[in-house]
Amino acid sequence: MSLYLALDTATALGSVAVGDAGRVVAEVTVGDRRHAAATLPAMQEVLRLAGARFEDLAGLVVADGPGSFTGLRIGFATAKGLWQAHQGLSVETAPSLLAAAWRARAFAAGPVAAVYDALRGEVFVAVYRFDAARVEALLAPRLLAAADLARVRPAPALAVGDGAAAYPDIVAAWTGRAPVGPPEGAPRAAALLELRGIAGGLVPLDEPAAAEPTYGRLAEAQARWEQAHGRPLPDPPGHGG
Repeated sequence: MSLYLALDTATALGSVAVGDAGRVVAEVTVGDRRHAAATLPAMQEVLRLAGARFEDLAGLVVADGPGSFTGLRIGFATAKGLWQAHQGLSVETAPSLLAAAWRARAFAAGPVAAVYDALRGEVFVAVYRFDAARVEALLAPRLLAAADLARVRPAPALAVGDGAAAYPDIVAAWTGRAPVGPPEGAPRAAALLELRGIAGGLVPLDEPAAAEPTYGRLAEAQARWEQAHGRPLPDPPGHGG
């Protein structure tokens, strides 16, 4: 069996898993936004539990955003570091919102929405439809005012995530059901492994060293700078973007 290591650091609850499509060998969760300190030890522990080494891996799967700016940077930086140290590895990605919705698919007779709290009365949201071998994005990940969730059509059968739990009345009116928040409604790295081989699931990163996560909106410091100066923040010297 080819082993893959998956990372999801897009929200306050992070996780690392080792396995292959449909078979998770080991998983470790990281809570309380401790991603910077705990992600590498979690990776080492999950490999120990799997009886494997970094050299045994065939590839990596890293959760994309939108989500926590800091968390996403940690996840992508970790994946890039592993790829640079072991350049035979493949690297794939999928929105963390998809991973959260995938976990809940068995509990909804219809589309599933994943909703992350973006603060300031806003949420990151996506809506997915699943069948046995395929996933379809009915609403691609985006930033919305929480009050606008009720306008999203078709309405999902279930909404999960910390953003759904933050606005329970709005979500209940939208879906007809109470939201499912963390930990049950949180994303898990194991879901990224399960999405391997599912049509519409993972996307390969052809140039991992240059890849950047989808943050969903500007970082707070950058937004303040651009508002104060009335123009986009310039790229740092030597940046190719």
